[in-house]
Amino acid sequence: MLARIQNDLFDLGADLATPEMDDNVPCLRITEKQVKRIEHEIDALNENLSDLSSFILPGGSSLSSWLHFARTVARRAEREIAALSAEEPINKFAMHFINRLSDHLFVLARVANQNGKNDVLWVPGAQTGKQK
Repeated sequence: MLARIQNDLFDLGADLATPEMDDNVPCLRITEKQVKRIEHEIDALNENLSDLSSFILPGGSSLSSWLHFARTVARRAEREIAALSAEEPINKFAMHFINRLSDHLFVLARVANQNGKNDVLWVPGAQTGKQK
């Protein structure tokens, strides 16, 4: 799954690096099929996870921590792509893909914590009595 995502990221890079041109020049683009595949994987993985009642802090297993880190990188890339879209046309599926990728990495981080580690839940300061 991660190897395929890595391949998709190279497709995304090619998509963003190649501005819209005439129809006679084929360009590699992120497709709706790639977005739907990642959405399907998110749904399938979520079926085996407990419902969330709190925000989750990055942590738990080492793998989960790295997946949360990758998620933050994906969110940063999403903000950069959004800024780029204000300056030039962007393939809408490229934007959808990077948005769904960060959600996918979040779910994968939760799955990684099912193997002996629990998700680290956020406890608001008001609930701990330590609020200043």
